[in-house]
Amino acid sequence: MNGQQVVYDFLDTNGISYEYISHPQAPTIEIAKQYISGDGVVLCKNLFFRNHKGNKHYLVIMNSNYQMDIHDIEKRLHQGKLSFASPERMMKYLGVTPGSVSLFTLLNDVNHEVVLFVDESLKNCGKVSFHPNNNTASLIISSQDMLKFIDLMDNTVEYLQLY
Repeated sequence: MNGQQVVYDFLDTNGISYEYISHPQAPTIEIAKQYISGDGVVLCKNLFFRNHKGNKHYLVIMNSNYQMDIHDIEKRLHQGKLSFASPERMMKYLGVTPGSVSLFTLLNDVNHEVVLFVDESLKNCGKVSFHPNNNTASLIISSQDMLKFIDLMDNTVEYLQLY
């Protein structure tokens, strides 16, 4: 079963509604913005980090309209020095290649090793958009369904006020 189908099956099984948007590869927010629009839809930036020792991994989800450099993120997460995880680590922990990381990639983290940090503002933004384990499509879900999805994952999660 392909990675996208795993996402669709999980969402359908758990009563999470979504709007499907097919588009050409969109590995960056700038490209994705060309295809995703609508009132109240927030495109989410999904950043995958590792700590300095390489023994902890973090998925940070934030509103793509805001810019934050890695040093700001380090200060807010209180996890020490961070660096972007390599494509090999991305595949090992999230089962995807660069440009496809999203909240839904936690479905591939079978050992629940990735710590999730979510921008608090996403809880009440209306609708959010994520790739479904492949950057040739995007799914729009309600922020309430995003929270439901997170609750169904066994990953450690922390909500932060990033802005």
